[in-house]
Amino acid sequence: MFKSRAFRGPKRKRAAQTSTNMTLNCRGELLDLTQPKVMGILNLTPDSFYDGGRYNDQESIVLQAGNMLNEGATFIDLGGYSSRPGADEVPLEEEIQRVIPVISLLRENYPGVLISVDTFRSEVARKALEAGAAMINDITAGNGDEKMMQVVGEFQAPYVMMHMRGNPKTMQELTSYDNLFTAIGHYFSEKIAEAHDHGIKDCILDPGFGFAKTLDQNYHLLAQLEVLSEFGFPVLAGLSRKSMIYKFLGVDPDQSLNGTTVLNTYALQKGACILRVHDVQAAMECITLHEKLKESLTAVN
Repeated sequence: MFKSRAFRGPKRKRAAQTSTNMTLNCRGELLDLTQPKVMGILNLTPDSFYDGGRYNDQESIVLQAGNMLNEGATFIDLGGYSSRPGADEVPLEEEIQRVIPVISLLRENYPGVLISVDTFRSEVARKALEAGAAMINDITAGNGDEKMMQVVGEFQAPYVMMHMRGNPKTMQELTSYDNLFTAIGHYFSEKIAEAHDHGIKDCILDPGFGFAKTLDQNYHLLAQLEVLSEFGFPVLAGLSRKSMIYKFLGVDPDQSLNGTTVLNTYALQKGACILRVHDVQAAMECITLHEKLKESLTAVN
């Protein structure tokens, strides 16, 4: 059994913590996360587990981004390299060609859009931030490219750091932990300290549901997600249509929206500040109703 109180990092590393910071500086815009926000997923890959290949031309990309923004998304998260289990490697230049033109396209059509780029490569991150992206979402937290945090620090961009072992091809073989929470605690303690050393002020912690974790480990982690708040940084929950939902329910990804909504609601109860989703309207409804419940509880008390 996992115990949340075992979720402790080394004292030397924990000294890098700050009090809880519920704002992000996105290209000079101070974003308040007191009320949770939605990050809409826009995959630019042919092989993503749910929507791979759907958005492969300018018209469909602009339309989908516009739909997500109209439904309430605060961020559009662009990905040019699939991170599904067993995903093939993508050459650097191909990832750049998938992502960078789309940043310009979206900023041209939606000038105020806040774009997050899902990449572990520092060169992609640099070009993306130069093109107008506001945030970098790195599934390796710098382990995939030792120059990543340096680049993010140079641009003073918010940085999503995710917990993972190995890479998409190997991660499902790396699910053995003496204690999952202790391992994650040490991981984030070290990564936060490293980020601060590179001048990154706005860190977002992603526990990495589905990455180097068994189905049961995913649910143990979600059940005690609040322990991540001990670090004093916003928490991102990426649960949308993942196998921990559809495999457990015995359905396909297409049939897993209801399960996603249930787990997103629970993640909000456990302190998640950002929901990364394929279905923005459903996630916004979760947030709206969750905020109403909080308001009602305050009124009763």
